[in-house]
Parts: sequence; C-alpha cells; structure tokens
Amino acid sequence: MKASQLFRLPKSLPFSEFFDSEEAPWEWVSKIERALLEWFGLDRPINRESRIDGVFGSDLVFIHESVKLPSHYEIAGPCYIGEGTEVRPGAYIRGNVIVGRECVLGNSCEYKNCLLMDRVETAHFNYIGDSVLGSNAHLGAGAVLSNLRLNKDEIRVTISGRRVSTGRRKLGALLGEGSQVGCNAVLQPGTILGKGSMVLPAVAFGGSLPENAIAMIGGQIQKAALEGEEQV
Repeated sequence: MKASQLFRLPKSLPFSEFFDSEEAPWEWVSKIERALLEWFGLDRPINRESRIDGVFGSDLVFIHESVKLPSHYEIAGPCYIGEGTEVRPGAYIRGNVIVGRECVLGNSCEYKNCLLMDRVETAHFNYIGDSVLGSNAHLGAGAVLSNLRLNKDEIRVTISGRRVSTGRRKLGALLGEGSQVGCNAVLQPGTILGKGSMVLPAVAFGGSLPENAIAMIGGQIQKAALEGEEQV
C-alpha cells in the first residue's frame, strides 16, 4: 500500500520533502519528529506571545498567528500548528505533532507523535497517538486511536487480506481523507480507514476498511467486505 491511496500532504504544510506519497503510509509516522527538528533548524520564527496562559515545555513550538487559543492548554515541542486552527481548553500536545490549517484540537484531547492534515476535526475527549489523519477526517466525541497492543508486540497491518509487519511497537490509526469515526468508537492499533469510510459510534474496529465503506456494531460492513484482522 502507498500513502497516496489514503492521503496526500497538503500544500499548506512545509514538510513535503519528508513525506513521500509512494512509501507505505505507516512510514510517515516515523518521519514526524525528523521533519519537525529539521524544519526548526532553518531559523523559523517561534510564536511565544505573552498574552497566552498555555504552558510550553519546549521552544520548538510554531503557532500561526491566526490560530485560536484558549486560556488553558499545554504544548510540548516540537510542534507545528497551521493557519486558522482552533485549540480548545484542556488540549494536551505531547510533542512531535504537526497540524495543518483550519483544524480543531479539542477539549481535553491528547496528541502525541501525529500528523493532522487540513480541516481535521478532533473536538472532544479524543486520544491521537502515532497516527496520521488525512484532510477532512473527523473523530466524534470520545473516539480513541489505540496505539499499543495489549501484549506490546510489534504491530502489523492488514493489506489485501495479508498481515504486514510495520516494524513499530506503537502505531495508532491511518485515516484516509474524509474518513469519520463515530462517538466512543475505538480503533485498534494499526487500523487503516480508506478515503470516505466511516466507523459508527461505539464500534471497536481493527483491520482495514475499504474506501466509502461503513463499519457497524457486530462487525458488519456496509458497501464492502472487511479484510481479516487479528484481535488483541
């Protein structure tokens, strides 16, 4: 599988040299920290406005001047937050986070080693770790992207019915452009959602969901068949 089958890095993000659309999408997770550190090495400006009450754990934080910030949040760099994004109260950004334009980083949400492209909405009580979310992806309230197997073994993904090693012990979800995850749904480590696909509320889903398919309670898939997945 190529990353281009799920998403393409938008032009709003200045990291195109680091994320190759021809490589496997899970490889992008390993590139986030390097992309940020090298970008900050180019003497880019750092926004540290004194009017903000947020707590910064590192100087390697870039926040576009148009970003809406609440009075209470926490950011540990390196981190890049793009134009027009909204950060809501209690957001916790743990480092190695890239966020595109016009996104929502929501109330009491936690972000760690993740890439959110343009217009991604994660508005309420979400966990996003070691994951890539394509443009226009959306997480409902309480949706969680689990990134560690219960037995802590290497995470494998399901591609065309085959189990493929990722070489990672931590890997959350890879969400294609326009995909949606309903309220209180849980995506198991290494889950892949195709473009325009949907996981309904309260569903625990793992494996690969084809484009424009819908995962429902009881493992039923509408519009397309689900590829096999080992549960943890």
